[in-house]
Amino acid sequence: MNATHELAGRLRARFADAIVDIAEPRGEVTLDVGADAWFATAVALRDEFGFEQLVDVSGVDYLSYGSDEWDTDVSSEGFSRGVEGKSAGRFAWGEQPNGAAAAPERRFAAVAHLLSVQHNLRVRLRTFAESDDLPVVASLTPVWPGANWFEREAFDLYGIVFEGHPDLRRILTDYGFVGHPFRKDFPLIGNVEVRYDAERKRVVYEPVSIDPRVAVPRVIRDDARYQTARGEAAQRAEVQK
Repeated sequence: MNATHELAGRLRARFADAIVDIAEPRGEVTLDVGADAWFATAVALRDEFGFEQLVDVSGVDYLSYGSDEWDTDVSSEGFSRGVEGKSAGRFAWGEQPNGAAAAPERRFAAVAHLLSVQHNLRVRLRTFAESDDLPVVASLTPVWPGANWFEREAFDLYGIVFEGHPDLRRILTDYGFVGHPFRKDFPLIGNVEVRYDAERKRVVYEPVSIDPRVAVPRVIRDDARYQTARGEAAQRAEVQK
């Protein structure tokens, strides 16, 4: 048994109510816990398992989980074809497109990546906020002070509130920014556009004037150019034209 599977076994024994998953072949260990056990689990991972270093804390929005915005079942011609989007930003939570993978019961998750230098091990700790309207999880800053800016970033971009954070405010967007730009239902073109008004002699904000569209990549199912013998023949034929 390697160190990864040994760690997973110890986690299952210690956290009976949690879910432990190993992503093969990468060997990534994920520990899923409830929001009420998020903080206590973090403390145990630091004190009992030796995960003394917090690498990252991030937010995840599972809206449109497992779906895409274009049809790739058949080949397409041309690049950047504009189509009407049917995915993120164009439907509400719970209204998954046909064929999409089943989404988790909750929409927003907080994820912490931990490193044990002394044991040369890594683990991913994840929890889902109990409310989709106002996602709240406990702050990890008392456990790892380095979580401070990471949690501010997740709050700014995803709207996840980290309860107990000493200074929870935006860190990347403007002070007056409306919304959370990494949420999947936030329009890719934004809500407003900015320009300099020569008459007013100042920068003005206006409703965005760009129509949203989805750029569809070119999909090639069978191309002779990627097969040596047939590819050479195709190239000769192209030259002869």
